[in-house]
Amino acid sequence: MTKAERLYLSRVAELGCVVCRNLQLGDTPAEIHHIRTGQGTSQRADHFRTLPLCHIHHRTGGYGVAYHAGPRQWQKNFGTEAQLLEQVQLELGIFYA
Repeated sequence: MTKAERLYLSRVAELGCVVCRNLQLGDTPAEIHHIRTGQGTSQRADHFRTLPLCHIHHRTGGYGVAYHAGPRQWQKNFGTEAQLLEQVQLELGIFYA
């Protein structure tokens, strides 16, 4: 991992869980969720395509609450990974044309 990637991931995690914030649940510590949509299983995850999610919204919350328990339902409930990535990038001051 490069220095730029480490810095970026640190900034993403410092935001706190994007889902909790959108639900008005306040600041919750976040872990990094790598967006792998469109990637093969053997491809390296892109550290710049990540979301800050608490452990409940990432992996332990169960179906419809945790991304890894049911990605389709999770995205119906909270927004697509692409939508949330755009929100996170805007919050970090990153703008793509």
